Amino acid sequence: MKCPVCYFQDTKVVDSRVASDGLSIRRRRECLKCCFRFSTFEEIEILDLTVVKRDDKKENYSREKIVKGLKKSLEKRSVSDDKFKQLIHLIERDIQKLRKNEVSSDEVGQIIMNQLKKIDKVAYIRFASVYQAFEDVTTFKKELNKLFEKKKPKKTLNNKK
Repeated sequence: MKCPVCYFQDTKVVDSRVASDGLSIRRRRECLKCCFRFSTFEEIEILDLTVVKRDDKKENYSREKIVKGLKKSLEKRSVSDDKFKQLIHLIERDIQKLRKNEVSSDEVGQIIMNQLKKIDKVAYIRFASVYQAFEDVTTFKKELNKLFEKKKPKKTLNNKK
């Protein structure tokens, strides 16, 4: 890695630690020429993944697109940076668990909604309303009702009702 000050090619790692989010590694480096010290962060990257859009067009997976959509959904919501990074990590983990080179945008959207629902229900509804293209208030209300539905107790042999 090049030194950000003198652009010398060689730096050495002085210290490595797991970052506060627990999902990346922080490395403290020192330039072998000018002795400038700086930090780098290392995190998992999804490579060679193609997303198949609804119109059958294909494009490379883009973390930035997911981050942008989530930031819009979480705007003015109280989600910390660490929680946000963890959300991105969980979404990417679930995508990787599919073990496919091609995934549909619908699969990615469902994964995002499943994880977002656990973090912030308002952000979930915001994302779902755009992703699922809610046509009217009725569709919006149906999705809200799904969030508020209580699980009905299962009938047992002793509890026949």
